[in-house]
Amino acid sequence: MSGSSTTGTARTWRNWAGNITARPVREVSPASPDEVADAVRRAAEDGLTVKTVGTGHSFTAIAATSGVLIRPDLLTGIRAIDRTAMTVTVESGTPLRRLNQALAREGLSLTNMGDIMVQTVAGAVSTGTHGTGRESGSIAAQITALELVKADGSLLTCSASENPEIFAAARIGLGALGVITAVTLAVEPLFLLTADERPMTFDEVTSEFDALHTENEHFEFFWFPHTESCSTKRNNRSAGPAEPLGRLGAWIDDELFGNGLFQVANSVGRAVPPAIPAIARLAGRSFSTRQYTDIPYKVFTSPRRVRFVEMEYALPREACIEALREIRAMIERSPLRVSFPVEVRTTPADDIPLSTASERESAYIAVHLYKGTPQRAFFTAVERIMIAHGGRPHWGKLHTRNAEYLSGLYPRFGEFTRLRDRLDPDRRFGNDYLRRVLGD
Repeated sequence: MSGSSTTGTARTWRNWAGNITARPVREVSPASPDEVADAVRRAAEDGLTVKTVGTGHSFTAIAATSGVLIRPDLLTGIRAIDRTAMTVTVESGTPLRRLNQALAREGLSLTNMGDIMVQTVAGAVSTGTHGTGRESGSIAAQITALELVKADGSLLTCSASENPEIFAAARIGLGALGVITAVTLAVEPLFLLTADERPMTFDEVTSEFDALHTENEHFEFFWFPHTESCSTKRNNRSAGPAEPLGRLGAWIDDELFGNGLFQVANSVGRAVPPAIPAIARLAGRSFSTRQYTDIPYKVFTSPRRVRFVEMEYALPREACIEALREIRAMIERSPLRVSFPVEVRTTPADDIPLSTASERESAYIAVHLYKGTPQRAFFTAVERIMIAHGGRPHWGKLHTRNAEYLSGLYPRFGEFTRLRDRLDPDRRFGNDYLRRVLGD
């Protein structure tokens, strides 16, 4: 990378949802790994902590700092594509949207991804961002190598064959082990997915959940509280031909209904909570069946412009439906009014120490509330249900769990914390959130 870093006067940093703020001593925008290393060394000299922020799509304070804030805006772009190894090496600050678009132009794609692509690569992998899949899960599980700056300012590369212990943990490192400067991801030739979206009732989708998971490469659904309505999505590979959504149809579904009218409905619901069940029933009746075939990122991802806060827990997959039914029963017997749908996805087990799918096949239940809506009562009640089923909270989404709880749920939790003690004994990359979830 060419260019030079910039150091700016610190200003208040806010995340995307606006629920987390931080006031660092200074901000740095490095343009190369060497400049990241220099920023870390200077912070150490000044006795300051260091955190990197991406696009702020975490709802927790995982990136907050009162020390040095690194903005990775200049650490962008593809470094290399290896068509023999079928990998791409990308700068850590590259937004997933730009990565997906660049790969498509090269006739390549990631195997799986989440449902939005505004995050930076490093931010997405560090927090365990995932999609849904029978055989493929988080973006971090697709990593083949990492480059990061350690607390002493040295640059380290790691992979399954080079510094394998660090590689194993740093794929989902929470920003606790170093500053990621580049990520190498496995890719494959560009392929087509057919999306089959259709409404189902709550009872239908919950009774058929195991079969729907087994029969589809990627299955997910949304349930609208206060209704019987669910929207389901099955994504499976296709031999083609491509039959993308028409531009007008996509705009009507994703922008007019998915964002514009949804924004209005949530604004009304926040102002007049008793109206939410009626709005939800109307929304549930608006679902229709549609099919389209396109390249992966155009099927997996959707624009999300309505701002919200979110809690998501990973459960053993066999516990998912029981937990969801308990959430439904809790909402029905409470005065709560919930305007956002509840999202359910799955991933296979993986071997990453702090992955929410570490060593267990997982299902995810995500609950959302419109920005500015009182959240404590709903999230507390949901979290109580998740904890009873051995839930692991998403690292970037709201939760109240601490190291004592988490160490009992992650078989390799101690492996991660011991490595952190070795790599960052002075907690150069620490903050209050990491102190709570990892201990000190």
